[in-house]
Amino acid sequence: MALLSRLLLSPHDWVSPTSPANVEPRREVRSLDRDGLDNMLSLAQSNHVVMRGLAMMRNLMVECGDVERAQWAESALAVEQSRIENALIYLHSICGAFAEQGHEVTVIKSLDHWPDCGSDLDLYTSANEEDVIELMKKGFDARVAAQSWGDRLAHKWNFYVPDLPEAVEIHVGRLGQTGEQIYLASELLNRSKPVSIGELGFRVPSDCDRIMISTLQRMYRHFYFRLCDVVDTAALAHAGGINFVNLCYLARRAGIWEGVATYLSIVSDYVRSYRGSGLNLPRFVTSAARFCGDKVYYDRSFLRVPIMPQSVRLYGTQLARTLARGELHNGARLTLLPWLATAAVIGQKFTGSDRGIW
Repeated sequence: MALLSRLLLSPHDWVSPTSPANVEPRREVRSLDRDGLDNMLSLAQSNHVVMRGLAMMRNLMVECGDVERAQWAESALAVEQSRIENALIYLHSICGAFAEQGHEVTVIKSLDHWPDCGSDLDLYTSANEEDVIELMKKGFDARVAAQSWGDRLAHKWNFYVPDLPEAVEIHVGRLGQTGEQIYLASELLNRSKPVSIGELGFRVPSDCDRIMISTLQRMYRHFYFRLCDVVDTAALAHAGGINFVNLCYLARRAGIWEGVATYLSIVSDYVRSYRGSGLNLPRFVTSAARFCGDKVYYDRSFLRVPIMPQSVRLYGTQLARTLARGELHNGARLTLLPWLATAAVIGQKFTGSDRGIW
């Protein structure tokens, strides 16, 4: 992870491969044998940074004349590019089918990593679940995956489409780990914006919604960061794409402002550790963060967020905010989260999988 982080986050001067910023990554890459290169590719795939990370590696190897490793990187990039192009064609067709039926839809998460793409294709729609299932079955001969308990609460369905290796995950009418985010979901489509990737057009969430969705996924559900989360958010911040005042307003209404502030602070600290400077976060963001990057640790291919007591406190704050707004039904959904998490842990321990639960 450290090598990929240096390649993607450290300031580089590709014109001069002997510059101090390039010496350490170059030395590390050239010390990798074939198993080491394959492990690096696997880690890049898990963290959705193959196109960006291996492109950096290839450029560095070309500059220092390491033809063998440059060709290895070029070959891996070609395979990944082919996978992404196929996924985008299907994703565009699925979005078009929704539009033809008069249903609004936006791509969430999957295109945040561009030029990389996630390991599944995520969408959000306001259509009802019966229409979604019928559209995917009739239009794409899709097989509906069995819903886990968590999927049922979150109102999401997974579909397997012939000739598409990636699963299609569609969130219907709700967001959040237990489907508690009604307000955020209701405004997501209205705030979405068009993007073009080559000749294909999509709608994606606004920059503020991107941050909130990432926060819900990382700080309230999975409790780990992929490297792409850091790189994506850093790029968004450095491009000036985050209106922090508006983000604060929207996140407070969703009951997750402390989680958003913590998410941003973690990203900033991780970027600082490689780049020398973090994100330019306003004081009201850093002061709202419950903890920072010093609590995050690397384990099993990802940057892990501590569950006890940090994440538990964030969950408690979200639950309190939800109940304070009088959203008793959504609060009741949130109270099921600890039971789901406990069941998932037990299932993982005894069967080696949390399938059907989480």
